[in-house]
Amino acid sequence: MRRRSFSVLALIVVLTLIVSVFTPAQPLRAQEKRWDGADTLPVNPLECGAGGAAATMAANATQPAAPKYDGGQPKNPPDLAGKEITLVDVPKLIGIGYFAATTKGEQEAAKELGNVKVTTDAPTEANIDKQITFIDNYITKGVNGILFAANDPVAISPVLKKALDKGIHVIGYDANSNPDAREWFVNQAEFNGIAKAMMDSMAAEAGEDAAFGIVTSTFTTPNQSRWISEMWAYAAKCHPKMQWLETLEAQEDAKLSFDQAKTLLNKYGDKIKGLFGMTSVATPNSADAVTQAKLCGKVAVVGLATPNAMKPFVKAGCVKSVVLWNPIDLGYAAVYVMRAVVDGKLKPGDTEVEAGRLGKLKVVNGSEILLGPPFIYTKDNIDNFDF
Repeated sequence: MRRRSFSVLALIVVLTLIVSVFTPAQPLRAQEKRWDGADTLPVNPLECGAGGAAATMAANATQPAAPKYDGGQPKNPPDLAGKEITLVDVPKLIGIGYFAATTKGEQEAAKELGNVKVTTDAPTEANIDKQITFIDNYITKGVNGILFAANDPVAISPVLKKALDKGIHVIGYDANSNPDAREWFVNQAEFNGIAKAMMDSMAAEAGEDAAFGIVTSTFTTPNQSRWISEMWAYAAKCHPKMQWLETLEAQEDAKLSFDQAKTLLNKYGDKIKGLFGMTSVATPNSADAVTQAKLCGKVAVVGLATPNAMKPFVKAGCVKSVVLWNPIDLGYAAVYVMRAVVDGKLKPGDTEVEAGRLGKLKVVNGSEILLGPPFIYTKDNIDNFDF
């Protein structure tokens, strides 16, 4: 009797293993945990329906008053209102088009203002330890303000708090730190707006039941993990039959991004119908992998990237949708926010800030300043942009 029970149990275990190996990826609604690369923060998916950018703009227009300010404050900063200030910008890395564009915007703002000098200096790879070292060195050298785009929101926070303790103003953009480690964060677009634009584009191009993979930077990069979390929530609500296959890290590296996209294509074969690129490096290299595999029209590529990097793939018809904002405007806004803080024109509790040619930007989420809704570049409009 015992031997028979053991045999039945063994058979059940074997059958379970077989089923687990050969069962296809489940639709999103069957998944209880967030997908690889997502964070654990609360999510706020937008309503289903038309218009990525338009819907986001409408949602932003009806937002309630910003919650209580949750940023940090510098200790006894010098009074430099109206005086020349020296800033350093330490993005995730230099040498890629995206941060070249934010730097361009910063220089445009500095020239307009006339009393701001800003230098961009950062590692040539997306390495948080090296980024921390750069910031620490500039604290020692002495600057009036630090602009940053974080490789890791937690790891970067202690060195930013050190800057605040030294009376240095700290403004983030593109990728946030912990809120109390900086004064303000210039958010390029609401995370749920990006998620909606990405998921709606993929559903339109690859189908409501499409299986897809993701090429991201790292699982700890704050903006990408936020986007993936909001994509997960929005898809569960609005595209529940979509199948999430796998997320792979590519470290903001062009070759690795290409190789990771190729890995997904080879691993999942005819099953995979879409690739998401979560960075301005991952998206064009994912498109290149699809192009070289001769899968244009069979595997949709949707992602975040600068227009110039995507023009060859969009014009060839291999990519239909590129989701982004204007990174030149993002860098421009960050400098104007820094100037307003130093001049005392932007204080905790304010609901908007003047930002030169961008007009008034809204304060959201306590200590974030919203650049605006995402924009979708297509074959019809991509030639209107040069960055």
